[in-house]
Amino acid sequence: MTEQSLFIVKPDGVERKLIGQILTRFENKGFKLVKLKMFTFTKEMAEEFYSVHNSRPFFKELVSFITSGRVVAAVIEGTNAVATTRLMIGSTKSFEAIPGSIRGDFGLGLTDNIIHASDSKESFEKEVAVVFK
Repeated sequence: MTEQSLFIVKPDGVERKLIGQILTRFENKGFKLVKLKMFTFTKEMAEEFYSVHNSRPFFKELVSFITSGRVVAAVIEGTNAVATTRLMIGSTKSFEAIPGSIRGDFGLGLTDNIIHASDSKESFEKEVAVVFK
């Protein structure tokens, strides 16, 4: 089933110049790049983007990290985009992500884990509305 998904190369991925390698992985997989944007999250945008986690103890750390530098957001389209993207990025904890996944190959930590991706169609719709206002 053709659908869209969103991923964001986080500040650590941008700083480490991994944007091209990450975009290439999705293009090589067969996804079509629909939208692409480089920007810096404001605190307000970040709080809205991560609002699902606002009662969690790590919320402030997420907001602080995602606002710490420029990010690259991409909307891709293809078969089972949400589920496939989640598989391609790997476990949230980079140190547990399998080799071959983006986080397994490039990630160093938990918050500084290179990339974010929507985990459902509902998350995609909410997140894309924040990022591509």
